[in-house]
Amino acid sequence: MKDCEWCHLSEEDKQFQVYKSTLWSVFLSDEQDYIGRCILVLKRHCGSMSELTDEEWEELRKLVCKVETCLKTVLGAALCNWSCLMNSFYKDADPDPHLHIHVRPRYDKPVILNGNTYIDGEFGHHYAVNKNGSIPVEDKEEVFTRIREWLNS
Repeated sequence: MKDCEWCHLSEEDKQFQVYKSTLWSVFLSDEQDYIGRCILVLKRHCGSMSELTDEEWEELRKLVCKVETCLKTVLGAALCNWSCLMNSFYKDADPDPHLHIHVRPRYDKPVILNGNTYIDGEFGHHYAVNKNGSIPVEDKEEVFTRIREWLNS
């Protein structure tokens, strides 16, 4: 836990936090391979979904509903793919996983940001793992602002 990146976020890392509840934080992902991709992070160090308390599960359920509604409302997502893949932690000799959940919004129509058009070419299929996730800074800031304002209103 002493080296856990999620437990020791820098102020720079926190700049893309779009929402925080009592037990969870939501961040806009660095990778915007799927426009609006976010990461839900449990505030306490916990290595598995099976270790969540009843209170954490209940708050997560509410947060999933809130984030999914937000992405559908402000970006036009048709659906959301949710994943809790802890594999990268186990590449280390002494793994110390921290529970976090990715949400990848999926789109059946183009998303337009600042005149740039984004098309979900895999809509209706599994998401691509090694997809290019870079978008112009102004588009990422637009996504961040839309999500943050909706979630905090």
